[in-house]
Amino acid sequence: MPYLFIHGLGQSPAAWSETLWRMPGLYAADAHCPGLVRLLSGSPADYDALYRAFSQYCAALPQPLHLCGLSLGGILALQYAAEHPTHAASLVLIGAQYRMPGKLLAVQSAVFRLMPERAFRQMGFAKQDVLRLTGSMADLDFGDALSAIPCPALIICGGKDRANRAAAQELTARLPDARLQTIEGAGHEVNVDTPAQLALALTRFWHAKN
Repeated sequence: MPYLFIHGLGQSPAAWSETLWRMPGLYAADAHCPGLVRLLSGSPADYDALYRAFSQYCAALPQPLHLCGLSLGGILALQYAAEHPTHAASLVLIGAQYRMPGKLLAVQSAVFRLMPERAFRQMGFAKQDVLRLTGSMADLDFGDALSAIPCPALIICGGKDRANRAAAQELTARLPDARLQTIEGAGHEVNVDTPAQLALALTRFWHAKN
């Protein structure tokens, strides 16, 4: 059964390397880490185009899927699970939102506008692409779909990630089969900040559900 690890904006698939290295055996052969820039493959850098490409990627894999996403990757995973409830075996959301917070997006966009073009090279996007992508997410709201997602879910939030703490608690309360885990010492990028702790949390979660 495939395990999908979907990175966040500003990351690449390599952001999962340290976590996956600590999860040998069962997950190694079945792990898939799609690159979000590569999924777009020349399409406009907006959320709808990215989700369509992600959905097509998922559809080409054996179903059901274990979905694990951080930030933007978590949003993509959440939407896929909401639209294809029988195709999601489990759901792990790390530092993810289900309803886009306007103030947080505005601050993020303001920061991006001040950053030089060279700072975006590691993302694989041009600066204008990143601004367009974040702007296209402003109206996303999956709140009404949460109660219809039946698969077990693990909601993870870094202990230092104050911006996403409330959303993590709300996701845990509104998904039918969810539990919350805070990983102390981690900020928003839990897969980069504390890969060993994340690998342990994922292993325990999936072992309990298999």
